[in-house]
Amino acid sequence: MKTATGIAIGMSVGLIAAASYAGTCGSSKSACASEASSAQGQMINASYQAKGNIVETAVGAGSFNTLVAAVKAAGLADVLSGKGPFTVFAPTDEAFAKLPKGTVETLLKPENKELLKSILLFHVVEGEVPAGKVVKMESATTLNGQRASIKVKGGEVMLDEAKVVKTDIACTNGVIHVIDSVIMPETRDILTVASEAGSFNTLAAAINAAGLTEVLQGDGPFTVFAPTDTAFAKLRPGTVENLLKPENREKLRSILLAHVVPGRVFADQAWKMDSAKTAGGATISLRAAAGTIIVDNAAVTIPDIEARNGVIHVIDTVIVPE
Repeated sequence: MKTATGIAIGMSVGLIAAASYAGTCGSSKSACASEASSAQGQMINASYQAKGNIVETAVGAGSFNTLVAAVKAAGLADVLSGKGPFTVFAPTDEAFAKLPKGTVETLLKPENKELLKSILLFHVVEGEVPAGKVVKMESATTLNGQRASIKVKGGEVMLDEAKVVKTDIACTNGVIHVIDSVIMPETRDILTVASEAGSFNTLAAAINAAGLTEVLQGDGPFTVFAPTDTAFAKLRPGTVENLLKPENREKLRSILLAHVVPGRVFADQAWKMDSAKTAGGATISLRAAAGTIIVDNAAVTIPDIEARNGVIHVIDTVIVPE
């Protein structure tokens, strides 16, 4: 997750993922939680009083015109006017004004509807999460599937790089928390994230040779346990070269699919699992040991690298199914 900068990053419009409290409660989340509850009435002034459902309240406030236009352009007005409940982190018009010139206009074009929708859903959390609960969280899973981080920083609550400026605006179908910046989710797919990291060259070559490029660039979502170049180098000499030969394509494909689990499985979820069914039909074991997750005989060295269509966990050994 990044604060929106530049035209690619700046193509962000946002409702947001979870609820937070921005105040002068110091660096303690428990202190924030206590103050959040008592400060709710003080934080909501007349212009932010609830006027119905989430969309109606945003319209009535008069300071979310860009947000409302984006919600309508993405076809989400009916969703966010529905039963819910939802928690929305809502950037003001001033927050959108921080984006590079032309960003909003570009996003509102019909051809960018899916991108806009994905970004907006990144700013919505299922359920009603008041500020007092959010300050106790480290992250929130959004409706676009990715997670947004929550931190207390300098006496303020931050959702990724956005500061919460008003909290707990009650609506008939949820709650709105106001933020001062627009944030956006990761927009690159799994394969692009891995390729640009520079340490998965062998994996990228294997994926291409196995004919799995389009799959891992698709909608997913997937969880990929990704062996580094160093992990592949631990295999017996000549193994990778043999696997990359056209006649061994099916074997290579089977090995690679043993590293892919359908759906998004974050590290804290994998920690509680004993096993997982892979995209290739095999079963891999999962266990916690020495502060990390062991997948078959591979250790997770870097967890929870987000992608548009899933999540990557870096591992130190290639998994070879029976």
